[in-house]
Amino acid sequence: MKKWLKDLTPAMLLYMAVIALVALGNGFADSILANYFKDAYQVDAVQRGFIEFPRELPGFLCALAIAALSALGDIRASMVAQALGVVGLTVLGLFTPAFGVMLVFLFFYSSGIHLFMPLSDSIGMSLAEPDRIGKRMGQYNAVKQAVGFIAALLVFFGFRLGWFSFSTPIKPTFLIAAVCFALAFAALALLNRRTDGPQTVQKRKFRLVFRKEYKYYYMLTVVRGVQKQIAFVYGTWVIVDLLSKGADVTAMLAIVSSFICIFFMTALGKWMDKFGIKKMMYVDALTFISVYVLYGVVVMGLTSGTLPTAGWPVLLVYALFILDRLSMQIGMVNAIYLRSIALDGSEVTATLSTGVSLDHIVSILAAMAGGFVWQYWGSHWLFFIAAFLSLVNIVVAWLVKPEQERAHALEVRAQRNKGMSA
Repeated sequence: MKKWLKDLTPAMLLYMAVIALVALGNGFADSILANYFKDAYQVDAVQRGFIEFPRELPGFLCALAIAALSALGDIRASMVAQALGVVGLTVLGLFTPAFGVMLVFLFFYSSGIHLFMPLSDSIGMSLAEPDRIGKRMGQYNAVKQAVGFIAALLVFFGFRLGWFSFSTPIKPTFLIAAVCFALAFAALALLNRRTDGPQTVQKRKFRLVFRKEYKYYYMLTVVRGVQKQIAFVYGTWVIVDLLSKGADVTAMLAIVSSFICIFFMTALGKWMDKFGIKKMMYVDALTFISVYVLYGVVVMGLTSGTLPTAGWPVLLVYALFILDRLSMQIGMVNAIYLRSIALDGSEVTATLSTGVSLDHIVSILAAMAGGFVWQYWGSHWLFFIAAFLSLVNIVVAWLVKPEQERAHALEVRAQRNKGMSA
């Protein structure tokens, strides 16, 4: 651990504290929302799909929100994100509001999560050394997974021992999460004071960025929007609805996946630097296709009665759930790919936030359509569709030429600098 931390700057360490606090907050809130909807509001699959509209709408609006906050800079905008999370979760924690009111404050909380998504990648890469971005992003994500592991343990024992419940008027898990986001706000304030010199996260003129040079990044982002919804909404819904498992089970699965991810993310960052972007894109694509095909086969067996809802089929669902979470982490290659080909370093955050908006346009549509597919066609078709769409990842991995695209970006930068100095 000492060797792991010794070459980190104070700003990186402080940012890791922010990552840890946000991960802890999400572990007490976002990771168990499916159980909250089921236990507190008894929603069905179609309603679960429509809940994703207010929950994912902030992602669609992400680029506009970051554009509006651009004068603040990345770190201060991240502070706004944490404040939104505090407001939303405090209300959900203290009350069990009417369904419509709950959706409003879910929107507040979700706005904080989605606003922080592109900002966190941008800040992390800005603080990293240019030749060690993969390693640093792997370390940041390893911290996130380690804290997620701790949060999942606490949630598991809290629900198993009766400390936490969604049937009580006050939801302790949401209040704990709100405190975590408040502490993250304070840590970001300290980071804002500390970042100076070459690693300053600059204020910048912000705009939406659509460039033909980034077309493959946009394609990957759109497909990931569908994959994410299937993984986080309906992958979890298989366990909550089809298998009728509670928050303690989903927490236990989060414990296992987070524990594995602690080591997986560190290794993944090194693999990014060692094997390169193109090869890791192939790995990303093949893992998604494999997991979703298997998911579809198992779910089809469970719903048809061919497979029992106990014993090894349940364990297989759990294993696929964990593998799905691991495969989602490989998606950080997309952000690294974008940074490597960016024509202007100041466009990275803008393009990431544009990507988040594209992701969530598809996410909202996929969530609502997914509820109908689940209800009327069969839940297994959701996973087969996701596997088919993941073929796009294979095509993109074949088409990208990271070295040539990087060389082109450097040439464009050089020409711009020459023009500015002339």
